[in-house]
Amino acid sequence: MSRIGRIPITIPDKVKLTQEGSTLSLEGPKGKFAMTLPQGLSVSIKDSHVLVQRASDDKQTKALHGLYRALLANAVRGVTEGFSKELEIVGVGYRAQLQGKQLTLHVGYSHPVVLPIPDGVTIETPKPTAIVVKGIDKQLVGHMAATIRRVARPEPYKGKGIRYVGESIRRKAGKAATGAKGASAG
Repeated sequence: MSRIGRIPITIPDKVKLTQEGSTLSLEGPKGKFAMTLPQGLSVSIKDSHVLVQRASDDKQTKALHGLYRALLANAVRGVTEGFSKELEIVGVGYRAQLQGKQLTLHVGYSHPVVLPIPDGVTIETPKPTAIVVKGIDKQLVGHMAATIRRVARPEPYKGKGIRYVGESIRRKAGKAATGAKGASAG
């Protein structure tokens, strides 16, 4: 049996879990989330615990067992606490601003980059050089944060670009710092 798949998920008091066929619906203080279980997996709800079970031991079902247990645990955490990713912008004149349902990034291109904000995700800019992506769907929050970072990845020489808070960028020495190798080859 899957090590992760057999761990029961504790449902907090403020989360309401309902099951209709293979669809699970969660409702909590942060919002609503629904997910569909694949064929071969089922859940059993006892008191305040949920256990994901599989019908057979074939390779595909075994692989999905731990995956859907983790997805369900993330959904429970999402509707209770939510998820967030923080990004920072480094560079002279680099900044971000919100305009309705769009995020505008000025990151050294000849034009500002405008990204639409999908439903289920909220973006905050507490400072012009800080971006906070929040939501109840962990995958959607991570994808939006990665999309923002992809606009201007941090470069290794000066460190300019968009990075996650706490991310360390491996810096490279420039051409001048390496010395004059081969300059006196004569």
